[in-house]
Amino acid sequence: MNKNYHDLLINLVRREIASRYKQSILGYFWVVLNPLFQMLVMTIVFSKIMRISIPGVPYFLFLYVGLLPWAFFTNALSSSMGNLVGMGSLIKKVYFPREIIILATLLAKVVDLFLASLIFVFFMIIFNQPTNIWLDLLMVPTIFAIQFIFTFGIALFISAFNLFYRDVQYLMNLILTLWFYLTPVIYPTEIVPEKLRFLFSLNPMSVLINAYRQTILGGQLPNLPHLTVALLVSLIVLIIGWGIFKKLEGRFADVV
Repeated sequence: MNKNYHDLLINLVRREIASRYKQSILGYFWVVLNPLFQMLVMTIVFSKIMRISIPGVPYFLFLYVGLLPWAFFTNALSSSMGNLVGMGSLIKKVYFPREIIILATLLAKVVDLFLASLIFVFFMIIFNQPTNIWLDLLMVPTIFAIQFIFTFGIALFISAFNLFYRDVQYLMNLILTLWFYLTPVIYPTEIVPEKLRFLFSLNPMSVLINAYRQTILGGQLPNLPHLTVALLVSLIVLIIGWGIFKKLEGRFADVV
């Protein structure tokens, strides 16, 4: 990447992080508090009321491992959809690869994910949950890299189309709501009828969240064939998203 573009990327990430909680009393604590309170409410509802239990693992840890990557996914996509519109004045005045705006948004969300994950690590220590640290250090970044590629591809696609058709943001919010319930964030795949489980292997987010759980909570390698398919799907999504984004990029300044 050109050094000027590299500096621009860093400045946009800083701007995204600094502006998000400007004039907020709690500031960056919201990064931690949002998933934490979401986890607490869902734990009460699904473990105490609906009686979902996970053998050998506290349900709230099982839930937290799913909520953190899902929150990154949805927050990154939601923020990306409006960023080209919000950067309209910059897009009109200066030429630079517009995908830098989307990449900066995702990198800012990585910072949020890191901060929110500190609370999860704290709970793992407090509840003395066994884990394979060396396996975690190897596999968790690998799994996240696949998720980042997948998220970046979708973000490029929807941000470009949302610039031309603002209905995209409303449609995407509906899709993400449905996607959440079709992804084993709040429940294990084992409770799904066996004849339907193959559908989860077609959903990259299902594969990735299960991979996080197998690695962090199970202390074992994730399902590598499924993870390989998720990687291939993610790369295809990125190539398609990038191609569409670059094809429409020349018209961005005319519609912002």
